[in-house]
Amino acid sequence: MNTDVDDTLHRAAELIAGADALLYCAGAGIGVDSGLPDFRGTEGFWRAYPPYRRLGLAFEELADPVHFADDPDLAWGFYGHRLALYRATTPHAGFDVLLNWATARRPARVFTSNVDGQFQRAGFADDYVVECHGSIHHLQCLRGGCPEIWPADGVVVRVDESSMRAVPPLPSCPSCGGLARPNILMFGDRAWLPERTQARATEQVRWLRELRAAGARLVVLEIGAGTAVPTVRRQAELAAAHNGALIRINTREPAVRHGRGVSIGAPARDALQALAALVN
Repeated sequence: MNTDVDDTLHRAAELIAGADALLYCAGAGIGVDSGLPDFRGTEGFWRAYPPYRRLGLAFEELADPVHFADDPDLAWGFYGHRLALYRATTPHAGFDVLLNWATARRPARVFTSNVDGQFQRAGFADDYVVECHGSIHHLQCLRGGCPEIWPADGVVVRVDESSMRAVPPLPSCPSCGGLARPNILMFGDRAWLPERTQARATEQVRWLRELRAAGARLVVLEIGAGTAVPTVRRQAELAAAHNGALIRINTREPAVRHGRGVSIGAPARDALQALAALVN
């Protein structure tokens, strides 16, 4: 390890060791080391899902709620496959590092654009995780007349992987019997029910305000969050604005604006394990 990288890791480790509380802001890049696709660009998406190359469909086209009404087998083929993939994926060792820090005198919260539920699978309490784009592990009614959001526990979607189309029966609403859809904010989505996300976000804002009022030393770790969808980066920078205690871990876009933080250009698992060896 070169001297610059070593110095950067030590600076980040000192911030974490001196923290009173931690906020983890995570984008798609944190899941790559667990074997999850990041859907970066059309080619990356098609490498993960070759049948869609033959159909000429990009991620942005499939992640459109209109398909649940127009072609539900196509829509649930995509989301059903992802649901099974996320359930079968074990979070990488970097999640263990984050959880250990969260339980060792440092209360922690999570803000993530990921819908995969990997933080909960790693052991984080669901109430402490703000999933700003929703969760594939929760469903809502497609019709919009039923306001409930319910867990997808026990829901299994059979998918013909040669065509990536779901095989009926498809998930249904327990209230009206109509078609269900994931409680995920999709592109151009005006029907997403945000209540579950908003409740956790409101609580997290309250928590952050209480920390500032108490003069607590908050350190923000932003992991695998790019600029293409900047929601997570903005949240991390906003939360760290008062003290500049931001650690940005990103293989492609690690730069921190105006020197307000520490930049680590490395994969999530490698960086977190290296930090774990330095944090007391």
